[in-house]
Amino acid sequence: MSSNFPLSHDELVKITKDFPTPFYIYDEKAIRENVREFIKAFSIFPEFREYFAVKACPNPYILKILAEEGCGTDCSSLPELMLSKMVGLNGEFVMFTSNETPASEYQYAFAEGDIINLDDITHIDFLKKSLGKLPETICFRYNPGSAKHGCNSIIGNPKESKYGLTREQMVEAYRIAKENGVKRFGLHTMVASNELNPDFFVDTAKLVFDLVLEVKEKTGVKISFVDLGGGIGIPYREDQKKVDLNYVAKKIHELYENLIVPAGLDPMRICFECGRPITGPYGWLVTTAIHEKHIYREYIGTDSCMADLMRPGMYGSYHEITVSGKENAPKDHVYDVVGSLCENCDKFAIQRPLPKIDRGDLIIIHDAGAHGRAMGYNYNGKLRCGELLLRENGEVKQIRRRETIDDLFATLDLDGVKNFE
Repeated sequence: MSSNFPLSHDELVKITKDFPTPFYIYDEKAIRENVREFIKAFSIFPEFREYFAVKACPNPYILKILAEEGCGTDCSSLPELMLSKMVGLNGEFVMFTSNETPASEYQYAFAEGDIINLDDITHIDFLKKSLGKLPETICFRYNPGSAKHGCNSIIGNPKESKYGLTREQMVEAYRIAKENGVKRFGLHTMVASNELNPDFFVDTAKLVFDLVLEVKEKTGVKISFVDLGGGIGIPYREDQKKVDLNYVAKKIHELYENLIVPAGLDPMRICFECGRPITGPYGWLVTTAIHEKHIYREYIGTDSCMADLMRPGMYGSYHEITVSGKENAPKDHVYDVVGSLCENCDKFAIQRPLPKIDRGDLIIIHDAGAHGRAMGYNYNGKLRCGELLLRENGEVKQIRRRETIDDLFATLDLDGVKNFE
């Protein structure tokens, strides 16, 4: 169920005087309370760390808030590593989980002491050549293939995924790394995206723990930490249920006690790299209804578009929509709520029952705090919107300005084209 929007209609109208729509707005207080709840659920383990997936919401203000709450970051590119450093995170608090990575990015992560998580067995040699040696700590990403069932369509069948090493390759990779002087080892997997079945994550932990034991038996390597990935979903629809984190933690802890402790591997740090359940419910895209269209369907056109929030158009994803000031009005109209992109999939909602929408109404698109602004783009020359932060004291701070035409044209050789023949 969507989180309640934290501002009244009058408060929102006032904000739009200083910050015209469209914009994203995040609730600092709710994010802090939410991540504390997340970490508390898994505090039953001897060691636990949440590495927030930077890709979900790559804004340094958000990362700084989460760092203050004890989170690290999960990064997949050089700019994400740099953002982490900007907010004081490096070393053990940064997991560099990339794929098809250039040598320069490995070199940056190594210089910062970040944990490097390799995606393929051939990357061991590539990393060694890039650095001149292997780091003392190294992690490998496991692709369980057909051993993992029930994966949803977002991330797909592991056997069809480009990510990770097979089980046999994992064992060999640890053997090679150990022979090359690596002293400390981690094991990672990521096989879910927006999954709401709590037992899915328990099953994943069982697969990982079994592999940890196999690696120890066959190579003598003792895994120091396991990263169980992300993928914990949020209830975008009213009839969906939030994942019970306490249940997931309790069941994984039982596996830990039955498998890891008897093997002499305790304490082994348990990690997650969630993004969506941390910030997703506490970010909203606010846009204004600027057009209406009456043809075969009823349409409401907004001043935002798929360039600001691509999930509905790309995945067919559902986001709850409310009309500010009309929250209690009857939903007696059916609309397609659309943007101005020159693509017919540019729709935030399709045949959605909503109150009557008038031009000028403020429309709030819920659960957009993860993979929202982060996935924006400039197709059709669209300028991506800005981001606001609702502080705990009620202040609203702009944490990313909206793009300008000058930003869009900044990489073009505009002077050279004048003399181009």
